[in-house]
Amino acid sequence: MRIWLDGALRDGDGARVSVFDHGLTVGDGVFETLKAEHGQAFALTRHLERLTRSARGLGLPDPDPEEVREACAAVLAANPMPLGRLRITYTGGVSPLGSDRGQEGTTLVVAAAETARRPDSTAVITVPWVRNERSAIAGLKSTSYAENVVALAEAHRAAASEALFANTVGRLCEGTGSNVFVVLDGELHTPPVTSGCLAGITRALVAEWAGAKETDLPFDVLERAEEVFLTSTLRDVQAVRRIDGRTLTTAPGPVTAEAMRIFAERSAADVDP
Repeated sequence: MRIWLDGALRDGDGARVSVFDHGLTVGDGVFETLKAEHGQAFALTRHLERLTRSARGLGLPDPDPEEVREACAAVLAANPMPLGRLRITYTGGVSPLGSDRGQEGTTLVVAAAETARRPDSTAVITVPWVRNERSAIAGLKSTSYAENVVALAEAHRAAASEALFANTVGRLCEGTGSNVFVVLDGELHTPPVTSGCLAGITRALVAEWAGAKETDLPFDVLERAEEVFLTSTLRDVQAVRRIDGRTLTTAPGPVTAEAMRIFAERSAADVDP
Protein backbone atom coordinates (compact mmCIF):
# COMPACT_ATOMS: atom_id res chain seq x y z
CA MET A 1 0.00 0.00 0.00
CA ARG A 2 1.30 3.44 -0.98
CA ILE A 3 0.27 6.57 0.95
CA TRP A 4 0.91 10.28 0.65
CA LEU A 5 2.73 11.84 3.59
CA ASP A 6 3.89 15.46 3.64
CA GLY A 7 4.50 15.97 -0.05
CA ALA A 8 5.35 12.55 -1.47
CA LEU A 9 4.14 9.00 -2.01
CA ARG A 10 5.67 6.54 0.45
CA ASP A 11 5.39 2.85 1.25
CA GLY A 12 2.69 2.46 3.86
CA ASP A 13 4.76 0.09 5.98
CA GLY A 14 7.64 2.55 6.19
CA ALA A 15 5.76 5.85 6.51
CA ARG A 16 6.01 7.46 9.93
CA VAL A 17 4.30 10.34 11.70
CA SER A 18 5.93 11.77 14.82
CA VAL A 19 4.69 10.56 18.19
CA PHE A 20 4.53 14.28 19.05
CA ASP A 21 2.09 15.06 16.23
CA HIS A 22 -0.81 17.07 17.67
CA GLY A 23 -3.29 14.90 15.79
CA LEU A 24 -2.08 11.95 17.86
CA THR A 25 -1.52 13.58 21.24
CA VAL A 26 -4.68 15.71 21.51
CA GLY A 27 -6.77 14.97 18.40
CA ASP A 28 -5.92 18.35 16.86
CA GLY A 29 -6.78 17.58 13.28
CA VAL A 30 -9.50 17.27 10.66
CA PHE A 31 -10.25 14.67 8.04
CA GLU A 32 -12.38 13.68 5.08
CA THR A 33 -13.45 10.27 3.84
CA LEU A 34 -14.30 9.95 0.15
CA LYS A 35 -15.71 7.14 -1.92
CA ALA A 36 -13.45 6.17 -4.84
CA GLU A 37 -14.59 3.99 -7.70
CA HIS A 38 -12.07 2.74 -10.24
CA GLY A 39 -9.63 5.53 -9.39
CA GLN A 40 -12.12 8.40 -9.27
CA ALA A 41 -12.97 10.17 -6.01
CA PHE A 42 -16.60 11.22 -5.66
CA ALA A 43 -17.53 14.84 -4.83
CA LEU A 44 -13.89 15.82 -4.33
CA THR A 45 -14.53 19.56 -4.58
CA ARG A 46 -17.21 19.48 -1.88
CA HIS A 47 -14.97 17.41 0.38
CA LEU A 48 -12.04 19.79 -0.06
CA GLU A 49 -14.26 22.76 0.73
CA ARG A 50 -15.42 21.07 3.94
CA LEU A 51 -11.85 20.12 4.84
CA THR A 52 -10.95 23.81 4.65
CA ARG A 53 -14.00 24.84 6.73
CA SER A 54 -13.09 22.29 9.39
CA ALA A 55 -9.45 23.42 9.44
CA ARG A 56 -10.51 27.05 9.85
CA GLY A 57 -12.88 26.02 12.63
CA LEU A 58 -9.93 24.58 14.54
CA GLY A 59 -7.70 27.55 13.72
CA LEU A 60 -5.41 25.52 11.46
CA PRO A 61 -3.91 27.05 8.30
CA ASP A 62 -5.89 26.34 5.16
CA PRO A 63 -4.76 23.11 3.48
CA ASP A 64 -3.41 23.59 -0.04
CA PRO A 65 -6.25 22.29 -2.25
CA GLU A 66 -3.94 21.61 -5.20
CA GLU A 67 -1.59 19.55 -3.05
CA VAL A 68 -4.52 17.58 -1.64
CA ARG A 69 -5.88 16.95 -5.14
CA GLU A 70 -2.43 15.82 -6.29
CA ALA A 71 -2.13 13.56 -3.25
CA CYS A 72 -5.56 11.98 -3.83
CA ALA A 73 -4.82 11.32 -7.50
CA ALA A 74 -1.40 9.86 -6.71
CA VAL A 75 -2.71 7.54 -4.00
CA LEU A 76 -5.58 6.27 -6.16
CA ALA A 77 -3.24 5.68 -9.10
CA ALA A 78 -0.77 3.81 -6.89
CA ASN A 79 -3.46 1.62 -5.29
CA PRO A 80 -5.94 0.52 -8.00
CA MET A 81 -9.17 -0.93 -6.60
CA PRO A 82 -12.79 -1.14 -7.79
CA LEU A 83 -14.25 0.49 -4.67
CA GLY A 84 -12.18 2.26 -2.07
CA ARG A 85 -12.24 4.47 1.00
CA LEU A 86 -9.97 7.48 0.45
CA ARG A 87 -8.96 9.20 3.69
CA ILE A 88 -7.46 12.70 3.95
CA THR A 89 -6.05 13.58 7.38
CA TYR A 90 -4.72 17.04 8.18
CA THR A 91 -3.31 17.81 11.64
CA GLY A 92 -1.62 20.52 13.67
CA GLY A 93 1.73 18.78 13.19
CA VAL A 94 4.58 18.27 15.64
CA SER A 95 3.82 20.20 18.84
CA PRO A 96 4.67 20.30 22.54
CA LEU A 97 2.89 17.85 24.81
CA GLY A 98 -0.34 19.59 25.77
CA SER A 99 -2.83 21.77 23.95
CA ASP A 100 -0.44 24.45 22.65
CA ARG A 101 0.49 24.09 18.99
CA GLY A 102 4.06 23.97 17.77
CA GLN A 103 5.70 25.93 14.97
CA GLU A 104 6.80 23.08 12.69
CA GLY A 105 3.80 23.16 10.37
CA THR A 106 0.92 20.86 9.63
CA THR A 107 0.86 17.17 8.68
CA LEU A 108 -1.00 15.87 5.61
CA VAL A 109 -1.67 12.17 5.09
CA VAL A 110 -3.75 10.63 2.30
CA ALA A 111 -4.38 6.88 2.28
CA ALA A 112 -6.78 4.45 0.63
CA ALA A 113 -8.21 1.05 1.49
CA GLU A 114 -10.46 -1.29 -0.44
CA THR A 115 -14.04 -1.57 0.78
CA ALA A 116 -17.27 -3.37 -0.13
CA ARG A 117 -20.68 -2.01 -1.10
CA ARG A 118 -22.99 -1.65 1.89
CA PRO A 119 -26.20 -3.69 2.17
CA ASP A 120 -29.44 -1.93 1.24
CA SER A 121 -30.73 -1.96 4.84
CA THR A 122 -29.27 -2.03 8.33
CA ALA A 123 -30.07 -1.99 12.05
CA VAL A 124 -29.32 0.95 14.36
CA ILE A 125 -29.58 1.73 18.06
CA THR A 126 -30.08 4.90 20.04
CA VAL A 127 -27.58 5.76 22.75
CA PRO A 128 -27.88 7.79 25.98
CA TRP A 129 -24.94 10.04 25.18
CA VAL A 130 -25.55 13.34 23.39
CA ARG A 131 -24.04 15.63 20.81
CA ASN A 132 -23.23 19.09 22.16
CA GLU A 133 -24.64 21.47 19.57
CA ARG A 134 -22.87 24.35 21.39
CA SER A 135 -19.43 22.71 21.34
CA ALA A 136 -16.49 24.63 19.89
CA ILE A 137 -16.11 21.83 17.33
CA ALA A 138 -19.79 21.18 16.58
CA GLY A 139 -20.19 20.54 12.87
CA LEU A 140 -16.45 20.15 12.25
CA LYS A 141 -15.05 16.87 10.94
CA SER A 142 -12.46 16.61 13.66
CA THR A 143 -10.18 13.65 14.34
CA SER A 144 -11.44 13.69 17.95
CA TYR A 145 -13.61 10.62 17.40
CA ALA A 146 -13.39 8.75 20.70
CA GLU A 147 -17.05 9.20 21.60
CA ASN A 148 -17.99 7.78 18.20
CA VAL A 149 -15.77 4.76 18.83
CA VAL A 150 -17.53 4.10 22.14
CA ALA A 151 -21.03 4.51 20.66
CA LEU A 152 -20.27 2.38 17.60
CA ALA A 153 -18.91 -0.41 19.78
CA GLU A 154 -22.21 -0.32 21.68
CA ALA A 155 -24.05 -0.64 18.36
CA HIS A 156 -21.97 -3.61 17.33
CA ARG A 157 -22.75 -5.36 20.63
CA ALA A 158 -26.42 -4.97 19.71
CA ALA A 159 -25.90 -6.42 16.21
CA ALA A 160 -26.34 -2.98 14.66
CA SER A 161 -24.11 -0.95 12.34
CA GLU A 162 -24.79 2.54 13.68
CA ALA A 163 -25.69 4.47 16.83
CA LEU A 164 -27.88 7.57 16.75
CA PHE A 165 -27.49 10.60 19.02
CA ALA A 166 -29.82 13.27 20.32
CA ASN A 167 -28.35 16.67 21.14
CA THR A 168 -28.34 18.34 24.59
CA VAL A 169 -31.94 19.55 24.23
CA GLY A 170 -33.35 16.18 23.17
CA ARG A 171 -33.57 16.78 19.42
CA LEU A 172 -32.59 14.24 16.77
CA CYS A 173 -29.02 14.88 15.62
CA GLU A 174 -26.94 12.27 13.76
CA GLY A 175 -25.12 8.95 13.85
CA THR A 176 -21.48 8.28 14.69
CA GLY A 177 -20.58 8.59 11.02
CA SER A 178 -23.84 9.27 9.25
CA ASN A 179 -26.73 11.67 8.86
CA VAL A 180 -30.30 10.53 9.44
CA PHE A 181 -33.49 11.11 7.44
CA VAL A 182 -37.05 10.27 8.48
CA VAL A 183 -40.34 10.05 6.60
CA LEU A 184 -43.41 11.58 8.30
CA ASP A 185 -46.78 11.56 6.54
CA GLY A 186 -44.99 10.71 3.32
CA GLU A 187 -42.60 13.70 3.54
CA LEU A 188 -38.83 13.49 3.91
CA HIS A 189 -37.09 15.35 6.77
CA THR A 190 -33.55 15.62 8.15
CA PRO A 191 -32.23 17.55 11.18
CA PRO A 192 -30.74 21.01 10.48
CA VAL A 193 -27.04 21.63 11.02
CA THR A 194 -28.00 23.78 14.02
CA SER A 195 -28.80 20.48 15.77
CA GLY A 196 -25.04 19.93 15.97
CA CYS A 197 -24.88 17.38 13.17
CA LEU A 198 -22.14 17.30 10.57
CA ALA A 199 -23.06 18.93 7.28
CA GLY A 200 -22.63 15.67 5.38
CA ILE A 201 -21.79 15.74 1.69
CA THR A 202 -24.21 12.92 0.88
CA ARG A 203 -26.78 14.54 3.19
CA ALA A 204 -26.65 17.77 1.19
CA LEU A 205 -26.95 16.00 -2.15
CA VAL A 206 -29.85 13.81 -1.03
CA ALA A 207 -31.66 16.80 0.49
CA GLU A 208 -31.27 18.70 -2.77
CA TRP A 209 -31.98 15.86 -5.18
CA ALA A 210 -34.80 14.17 -3.23
CA GLY A 211 -36.40 17.31 -1.82
CA ALA A 212 -35.94 16.74 1.92
CA LYS A 213 -36.84 19.45 4.44
CA GLU A 214 -34.51 20.51 7.24
CA THR A 215 -36.69 20.10 10.32
CA ASP A 216 -36.04 20.38 14.05
CA LEU A 217 -37.21 16.95 15.23
CA PRO A 218 -37.66 15.40 18.68
CA PHE A 219 -35.51 12.34 19.32
CA ASP A 220 -38.59 10.17 19.80
CA VAL A 221 -39.57 10.75 16.17
CA LEU A 222 -37.62 7.55 15.58
CA GLU A 223 -40.42 5.68 17.40
CA ARG A 224 -43.09 6.79 14.90
CA ALA A 225 -41.39 7.63 11.60
CA GLU A 226 -42.76 5.64 8.68
CA GLU A 227 -39.30 5.22 7.19
CA VAL A 228 -35.77 6.00 8.34
CA PHE A 229 -32.56 6.00 6.36
CA LEU A 230 -28.93 6.93 6.82
CA THR A 231 -26.61 8.78 4.47
CA SER A 232 -22.83 8.89 4.40
CA THR A 233 -19.96 8.73 1.96
CA LEU A 234 -19.74 4.93 1.99
CA ARG A 235 -23.37 4.12 2.84
CA ASP A 236 -24.80 6.41 0.13
CA VAL A 237 -28.49 6.01 1.05
CA GLN A 238 -29.13 3.05 3.36
CA ALA A 239 -32.53 2.05 4.72
CA VAL A 240 -32.99 1.31 8.42
CA ARG A 241 -34.91 -1.89 9.11
CA ARG A 242 -34.58 -1.91 12.93
CA ILE A 243 -34.20 0.80 15.57
CA ASP A 244 -33.54 -0.64 19.02
CA GLY A 245 -36.48 -3.06 19.44
CA ARG A 246 -38.65 -1.54 16.69
CA THR A 247 -38.77 -3.28 13.31
CA LEU A 248 -39.70 -1.28 10.22
CA THR A 249 -41.50 -3.89 8.20
CA THR A 250 -40.79 -2.36 4.79
CA ALA A 251 -37.18 -1.33 4.40
CA PRO A 252 -36.47 0.28 2.08
CA GLY A 253 -39.90 1.87 1.99
CA PRO A 254 -41.13 3.77 -1.07
CA VAL A 255 -39.67 7.18 -0.17
CA THR A 256 -36.32 5.64 0.77
CA ALA A 257 -36.26 3.53 -2.39
CA GLU A 258 -36.87 6.62 -4.49
CA ALA A 259 -34.08 8.51 -2.70
CA MET A 260 -31.76 5.55 -3.33
CA ARG A 261 -32.67 5.53 -7.01
CA ILE A 262 -32.22 9.27 -7.45
CA PHE A 263 -28.88 9.30 -5.66
CA ALA A 264 -27.55 6.35 -7.63
CA GLU A 265 -28.53 7.95 -10.95
CA ARG A 266 -27.36 11.48 -10.17
CA SER A 267 -24.05 10.44 -8.61
CA ALA A 268 -23.26 8.14 -11.53
CA ALA A 269 -23.90 10.99 -13.98
CA ASP A 270 -21.57 13.46 -12.24
CA VAL A 271 -18.53 12.38 -10.25
CA ASP A 272 -17.97 15.88 -8.81
CA PRO A 273 -21.43 17.40 -8.28
